[in-house]
Amino acid sequence: MAKAVSKPKTATAKKPAKGKPRLLAGGNPQIAKGDGDVPVQAYIAAVPGWKRDVCARVDALVTAAVPNVCKAVKWNSPFYAVEQKPWFLSFHVFTKYVKVAFFQGALLKPPPPGPSKQKNVRYLDIHENAFDEAKFTRWVKQAAKLPGVRM
Repeated sequence: MAKAVSKPKTATAKKPAKGKPRLLAGGNPQIAKGDGDVPVQAYIAAVPGWKRDVCARVDALVTAAVPNVCKAVKWNSPFYAVEQKPWFLSFHVFTKYVKVAFFQGALLKPPPPGPSKQKNVRYLDIHENAFDEAKFTRWVKQAAKLPGVRM
């Protein structure tokens, strides 16, 4: 008797519930590119768990520290700029933390602790219940005054 051959199982991407963005690795939401606050708020609303509160707080602190900040979502991450200047900050969600990128972070005093392969970029990893908002706000104000990067 011939043995029945079963089809190999193939991985299928989970489809998000209707109207909800798909979550990528680490819970990072897949949001369409867009300029302005609306896509940034959609990104934040789609972030799961405690990281949503961190992202909302990062957004609120940047918005408060930098009058007329420009926002966009690019590459599934919120980006921030000062009008007519390139981007100075972005953040991205990972499984255990939210990573904030200061594109000219090496010039900040003191520089954020996370090194980068890129000369001027510095990172701040924000873990659950571990966020120095005062230091972060000082870095944001400094970063907004520096030349940003074009993306």
